[in-house]
Amino acid sequence: MGSINFITLFVVIPLGTAFLMSLVGRFASRRYVSILSVLSCASLLFVSFWALQFLNKTAGNILVYKIGGWMPPFGICFVVDSLTSFMLVLVNTVAFFVCVYSVSYVKKNDDAPKFFTLFFMMLTGINGVVITGDLFNLYVFLEAASIASYALVAFNSEAEELEASFKYTIIGCVASGFILLGIAFLYSYTSTLNMADMSSILATKSSGFVLPFVATLFITGFGLKAALVPFHAWLPDAHSSAPASISAMLSGVLIKTLGIYAMLRILFNIFGIIPVYLSLFMFLGVLSLLVSGVLALSQWNLKRLLAYSSIGQVGYIILGIGIGTPLGILGALFHLFQHSISKSLLFLTSGSIDRAANTLDIRHMSGLKEKMPLTAGANLAGSMSVSGIPPFGGFFSKLIIIVACVQKGFYIYALAAILGSVFTLIAMLKVQKFIFSEETKKEHKDIKKVPFLMQFSMVCLAFICLFAGLLLLPSTRIFFTNAAGVLLGGLNYGHLVLEAAAK
Repeated sequence: MGSINFITLFVVIPLGTAFLMSLVGRFASRRYVSILSVLSCASLLFVSFWALQFLNKTAGNILVYKIGGWMPPFGICFVVDSLTSFMLVLVNTVAFFVCVYSVSYVKKNDDAPKFFTLFFMMLTGINGVVITGDLFNLYVFLEAASIASYALVAFNSEAEELEASFKYTIIGCVASGFILLGIAFLYSYTSTLNMADMSSILATKSSGFVLPFVATLFITGFGLKAALVPFHAWLPDAHSSAPASISAMLSGVLIKTLGIYAMLRILFNIFGIIPVYLSLFMFLGVLSLLVSGVLALSQWNLKRLLAYSSIGQVGYIILGIGIGTPLGILGALFHLFQHSISKSLLFLTSGSIDRAANTLDIRHMSGLKEKMPLTAGANLAGSMSVSGIPPFGGFFSKLIIIVACVQKGFYIYALAAILGSVFTLIAMLKVQKFIFSEETKKEHKDIKKVPFLMQFSMVCLAFICLFAGLLLLPSTRIFFTNAAGVLLGGLNYGHLVLEAAAK
């Protein structure tokens, strides 16, 4: 593991697992499917932290793996820098706990091997998007993750799920079309697909109308993937119809990686960010958090409520990025981290509630706290975190974003961020009141606790929500500040990658 060859494991492990899963499921017992799944996700989590430690000991904080030994821009490469490492740790942490949860969640489903095959195909695509240094391969990995997610939304083949998957597929294909068209224009203009080489060329070449046009294509395409308002129509149906563990992956990491990460990597490190992009980000961010906050208040389906909340939290991330200051970007990345954890947790608790009460209608549930104390506690932790209540991580991330707004004189945006948090809190208090606080209904008297592995994942994520604020201490804050530094470094990304590749 001393060589940077380990970078390929982020794609090789999940892709190999997806291939083996169908064979294991066909010729071995279900138990081996579960063991293989958990071991693969645990391996990815270990390699993620290994990459973080390896990167911190590397000069320049950047690693480049040249596939086949070909030097970029002639060959394809994988790149790991501080932003990449941040995303890998986050993605594979969430994936591990979702995988453990899913072992029990899909245990009685005869198609469990197919479920995990699609799950690891999606994880292959997500990890590939994060580590690739080639723009066309970013598109390939993005499509691999998207196609797997389309199938997973419709996994149980119910009418509602098929309809949601169809809508998600159509809008996803439209988004992919915008992205592919943007890549085609960039390739015709720069004659390269290597992201670092493209960055270096654009830094010295007059772009005229090309970059603004391509940026519009990318913001539209990746905005659809990230479900920013007004590109959000697909998300409530997809997230509410998918199995709970897949909803956790969609909201926790998929929209963050395929939407936010990919867009920021291109606009900051290839194009070079300009004020007009930042102003647009701030507007879209505030629009998303306010519109989704209002819409969430009217929802009575638990997962639809959480889905609209996800749109709002993405708005906070984009708002923080749009501020454009080191503090704003730090707050955005920390909010991205804590929301991935807390919203994954909330969707997992929704799966436990649905499994126990056999309904997601908030009005038809009550008093579950007595029957499901761990689920109730985990849901409370996730709810308080996304609502921005101290001492949970969401409080600190939102506070940093609001302070960054005030420092730049964006008082209206700061007020909107506070108002959006109030909307989220009201929605989450509705969940607490109707599902957990009232007297237990007769039909719920015989509810049983969910299996241990489901409880294990929820409790672990709840503890991360509670103690996430400690990650802002000076000894650990570098995890976020280094990632923010990659975005703030802008076009210096191209120079660093090509220099590291030449060594």
